[in-house]
Amino acid sequence: MRDAGVIWAALPVPALVITAQGQILDINPAAEVFLNMSARSLTGQSLLERLHINAPMEDAMARVRTNQSALVINDIELTTGERAPVHCSIQLAPMQDKTDLLLLLIPLEIADKLGRASAAKTATKSAIGMAEMLAHEIKNPLAGISGAAQLLAMNLSAEDRELSDLIVEETRRIVKLLEQVEQFGNLRPPERRAVNIHDALDRARRSAVVGFARGRVIHESYDPSLPNTFADMDQLMQVFLNLIKNAVEAGAQTIKLRTFYDLSLRLRRKDGSGSPLALQIEVIDDGPGIAPELAGHIFDPFVSGRENGTGLGLALVSKIIADHDGWIAVDSVPGRTVFRVSLPLAPKNSVSTGD
Repeated sequence: MRDAGVIWAALPVPALVITAQGQILDINPAAEVFLNMSARSLTGQSLLERLHINAPMEDAMARVRTNQSALVINDIELTTGERAPVHCSIQLAPMQDKTDLLLLLIPLEIADKLGRASAAKTATKSAIGMAEMLAHEIKNPLAGISGAAQLLAMNLSAEDRELSDLIVEETRRIVKLLEQVEQFGNLRPPERRAVNIHDALDRARRSAVVGFARGRVIHESYDPSLPNTFADMDQLMQVFLNLIKNAVEAGAQTIKLRTFYDLSLRLRRKDGSGSPLALQIEVIDDGPGIAPELAGHIFDPFVSGRENGTGLGLALVSKIIADHDGWIAVDSVPGRTVFRVSLPLAPKNSVSTGD
């Protein structure tokens, strides 16, 4: 124990021990310096009342306790309310008693962080802009190629028609890919109304089972008492369709759609305020899981784990959910991948899609 105490005091990374009730049990000297607060003033206090973190910490801590595995959240801002926010990554890990958690605060060099974030944002925006321009310019000649191949096929032998049919099929595939690029770049702002989540899920499920998910088993586990969310019905349906399609294309045979209510989940903003994201939707599949090297970038544009994937489906999902003031996360191990979408409640007196 004495050695453990020495290591704890000498640990150069800011660290805190958090109880099952969310209270700060212990804090090391590095954390005292980093937060500019004493251990005496923090011990016994609620973590989320003393520290403002723009990440859904309640949900993250619950997952670590349930899964008994570490979790890293990158690119967050943390403040005590008495100083400017600091950019960090945080790591949560279970302690030996399986209820207390170790919270590591890994500060990033602010200038470096802002530079990298700005560069990444600029690069992504440039890539999408270039892809949109190319999509527009390429679609017209592709239509000409496809039309010419169909005209040639009228005077060809059956054997040669196979080649012309291949040309037509491949040009249509490329056009479809280019339309996905254009859709991502031209996504309109959501027209938000009070929406029943289960209506959107049901529309997506019915569309999937008669199309790309034919032959797959889709189970439903819904909480029928859920109130409405505040969303664009068409865009919400697109989110669920993309998540189901992602599961199918990953090789899943069984997919489960689950909804439930969790009032403890809040999305914290940079100013320390928070919005409850009480409506939870999970798309769970039995596919092979996400490769570890892709897990941290799965929602980035042009990142795909499939050989012919565009990397735009999940990026579009992430963009839509962000536009709806929501949050999306993924937990994946071989045989079980869970995408969870968390959405806010519809404001009182908001107009519903049925009005």
